[in-house]
Amino acid sequence: MMDVTQARNADIDGHEQALDLARGIAAYVDHPLVAGLARVIAKYPTADIANAFNHKQVACKMWALDKLFENDGGRFGRIWVLGGWYGVLPAMLFNDARFDIAAIDSIDIDPEVGPVARTLNREAGDRFRALTEDMYALDYAAGRPDLVVNTSCEHIADLGAWLALLPRGTKVLLQSNNYFSEPTHINCVASLAAFEAMVALREIRFSGELPTKKYTRFMLIGTV
Repeated sequence: MMDVTQARNADIDGHEQALDLARGIAAYVDHPLVAGLARVIAKYPTADIANAFNHKQVACKMWALDKLFENDGGRFGRIWVLGGWYGVLPAMLFNDARFDIAAIDSIDIDPEVGPVARTLNREAGDRFRALTEDMYALDYAAGRPDLVVNTSCEHIADLGAWLALLPRGTKVLLQSNNYFSEPTHINCVASLAAFEAMVALREIRFSGELPTKKYTRFMLIGTV
């Protein structure tokens, strides 16, 4: 009888186990997002994909999708996701049957994340682009995205200055948090009311908070 307390694959490193697990799940569920995740693990073993797909990250993005659909419906032309990182939010949008989206641009200043995002979103074809750009240098008026998403407002030193670059009437989905102890969070807010005051949207269609174990996530959907 096999000892179930002993690891069957003790000689296989963690990356190989994660890859084997992702490939097995992809074969079972036949889902583009899971298949993309398996490709990323295989091709980019040093990418911090486990952090990008941790349960809190995914829960916050699922919350965003639910409230976006409830307040703006599911049909969009082009969406810009700023601070797009590995393109997880675009992948979730593309694979959510509630949404009909012509194109999504995942925009990040880090040149190393683009190839990972393109690998994850390969099935989207030319509907998906991963661009290496500074959000302060983008021409929002010329680009005319239907929706601008920024779920990392805690990383922006002057949120008001960035929002001032967006043409009046631009639809936005914004998230921040009160996770002040994280060193990379340079502009957290203490409450949802503080986030509303900092952003100062002309119209708010949704305002809410999502408690987690270590912090509370705040979200606003509206227009600048």
